[in-house]
Amino acid sequence: MIKLDLNGKNILLTGASKGIGKGIADFLMEMGATLAIHYNRHKASAQELAEKYATGSSIFQADLEKESDVFRLFEEVTAEFGKIDAIILNAGVFLKHSTSLSTEEWLKTWRKTIDINLNSVGILTKLGIDHFKENAGGRFIYIGSRAVFRGETEEYLAYAASKGGLTSLARSVARSFGKDNIKSFVVSPGFTRTAMAEQFIDQYGEERVLKEIALNELTRPKDLAPLIGLMCSGLMDHATGATIDINAGSHIR
Repeated sequence: MIKLDLNGKNILLTGASKGIGKGIADFLMEMGATLAIHYNRHKASAQELAEKYATGSSIFQADLEKESDVFRLFEEVTAEFGKIDAIILNAGVFLKHSTSLSTEEWLKTWRKTIDINLNSVGILTKLGIDHFKENAGGRFIYIGSRAVFRGETEEYLAYAASKGGLTSLARSVARSFGKDNIKSFVVSPGFTRTAMAEQFIDQYGEERVLKEIALNELTRPKDLAPLIGLMCSGLMDHATGATIDINAGSHIR
């Protein structure tokens, strides 16, 4: 079993109440980290996580589609925890909006996706840079997607564009602020077994998904978590700016 010492690390994790975020949160707290567990609607799940480990973790609600909520989230987290050591930008939506829709309907989903997946990330990045400069450094970890590098289907143009912007942002932060002791990483998953994935499997069958990957089983949230723990620990600082693929060999660069 992997064992990291994350005691004394205060970490803000967006989208922590379900899916990939919940798996990451569980691992980080098991390693001793104190988490600011962000959620939007799934309060009970977030609260269950906070109470699972005695690390002083707390839950924070915010609708990341709303700019005011993004600012409030950061203010509330820093007010409670004081110093933040790492920010993990995981929250995101994967919304279908085929180009066969009317432009008006298509644009609604485009705007919602960009607001949640990219604009909120940009705000938290700016606030995080200011905070890290005041506190002698910190780490950003951005959850990207293989879609950035291989493209997506036409129903998910906004998702692909948002993750492309996120990836470029993360790399730019690494290049621009390394001298301020600020590090930045991208973790780029493929199809990961979550509730959202199960809906896809129920509709199209698991065989379709397995044909895309090189391994015999789908990636799970716990397969991403140890790498993210290493990034939070400081043991991977010299990989700042890197994008690491965890997609079961479905896209190899």
